[in-house]
Amino acid sequence: MINIIDGILATLIYIAVSFVLFLIGKFAYQLFHPKVRVSWELVENDNLAFAMAHVGYFIGLLLAIGSAVMGDSDAGLIADLINIGIYGLLSIILLNLSLIINDKLLFSKFDMKKEILEDRNVGTGVIEAGNAVATGLIVLGAIHGEGFGVGGPIVTAVLYWVLGQGILFLTTLIYNWMTPYDIHEHIEKDNIAVGVGYAGAVVAIGNLIRNALMHDFISWYVTLEDVAFNVIVGFLFLPIARFLADKILLPGQNLTDEIVNQENPNVGAAVVEAFAYIGGSVLIVWAL
Repeated sequence: MINIIDGILATLIYIAVSFVLFLIGKFAYQLFHPKVRVSWELVENDNLAFAMAHVGYFIGLLLAIGSAVMGDSDAGLIADLINIGIYGLLSIILLNLSLIINDKLLFSKFDMKKEILEDRNVGTGVIEAGNAVATGLIVLGAIHGEGFGVGGPIVTAVLYWVLGQGILFLTTLIYNWMTPYDIHEHIEKDNIAVGVGYAGAVVAIGNLIRNALMHDFISWYVTLEDVAFNVIVGFLFLPIARFLADKILLPGQNLTDEIVNQENPNVGAAVVEAFAYIGGSVLIVWAL
């Protein structure tokens, strides 16, 4: 009975610490984006584009914080709380840095903040949400599987994160290459469907990166081998998933026509495309 009570109290303490980290993550967003008036955009401006991006940030934040909380430990409650605090704060910093990097690097042809805050471009908001969720998955894998590489576990986790960011950039290039239209061009035309399709692809790859990184660190050779295998499988599967969405999930219709070649882009078709990517990613992880 005492063990049960101790277990319940420990669980409540972990949840409370997680909520504290979540609040810190909320304030960190404002710190990293001082010009964004969050409450005004959500309540007064009714900005759906910002709401999509912000919810994506919170999903990514939840995944990132989970990296510090989840898992078994025999170190004791105090040591666990110290580790949760250290890695929780690290995950918040990495997530916010990722959003800034993604805004400047992945879609450098236009100003994402302007598209979201001034133009209220929902497609851009969905893209930022997808990037945040993918980054949260990468941080989850990086911190949960950091181990003791060169420089210690924190340095290894940061290097994992850098590796993941590089792969996300490569994902954007490959996705733009495999689609018969330019993502940047259609996003600037406020095409929500294009944003949804891209978000599904980047979340799918983020999940595969997470799967490769979550194993305990053995050596950089093993890590890079695992990441390379997962990512190559994912990159090969993206066009296959798009073909399956086109020919099986949307029989009798052309996916590209539905998304970019009609007056009102078919967001529902893009949701089907995104599901094909993410669902395929989950199946690949289960099969590996």
